[in-house]
Amino acid sequence: MLRDVAFGPDPGRYPLPVPGDACGRWLRGVALGGQGRYAQARADLEIVRRSTAQPAVLSLAASTRASLLRQLGSHARASKYDGEALALVGVSRSRDPRDVPLLDEARCDALTGLAADALGCGRLALGRRLLARCRDYLDEVEDPDTLWRQHVRLDWVTAEIALAAGDFETATTHSAAAVARSADSPSVRHRIKSALLFAAAATGSPESDRALQAAEQVLADSGTYGLVPLRWAAAMLLNGVRPNAAARAVRDDCAAVLARRGGRFAT
Repeated sequence: MLRDVAFGPDPGRYPLPVPGDACGRWLRGVALGGQGRYAQARADLEIVRRSTAQPAVLSLAASTRASLLRQLGSHARASKYDGEALALVGVSRSRDPRDVPLLDEARCDALTGLAADALGCGRLALGRRLLARCRDYLDEVEDPDTLWRQHVRLDWVTAEIALAAGDFETATTHSAAAVARSADSPSVRHRIKSALLFAAAATGSPESDRALQAAEQVLADSGTYGLVPLRWAAAMLLNGVRPNAAARAVRDDCAAVLARRGGRFAT
């Protein structure tokens, strides 16, 4: 059930059961983070850190902690956790069948996380190099469907770096690829975030209505599923494209909810 919340069809379910194993705790932390319940998510990820010696699970938990920090604008702090995540699992893929799939997931999450951290720190060239390493790594995987989430994340961060560079064509290509791949995935949250990035890429189109329509759908869907961080981001995008009081009200309401749940934006 926790996987259904973290990476499946039921991302808004709450309260969540308390699992008895470290991997379950990681999934619970992911699920809570997607809902913007930052304090609870951090607590679960800390329990993972203290309760297991499994490198893959420890790495995934560190990458998730980094993701929470990035959502709040703390990219430099996030890089510490992503660096730790990569150090725990290394960069080379073993041929031992026991090395998959969690270690593959962890390595890719760490690489895309570090690329996103580099983006947030203005180091776009470094971000591109890290994404290239992740892309090469994924090319080695015999069955790409086993790492659908890592492919989607790779397209996300590629699109984000392109947006930061003003390359709307590349951003549109990769955000559309994320939309297509996530449509075949079990994860509602990944579909909504992919749509958000597509909306952001559409701001480069002369027709602003395209971006507005996509962002409005994300705003509605994230509200339906209780994904407050994505709803906040959609409201920010809407107000940026066409400033209006309704979008600002949603933005401020979401920020207040996130603050109550332990999410303080970096200033």
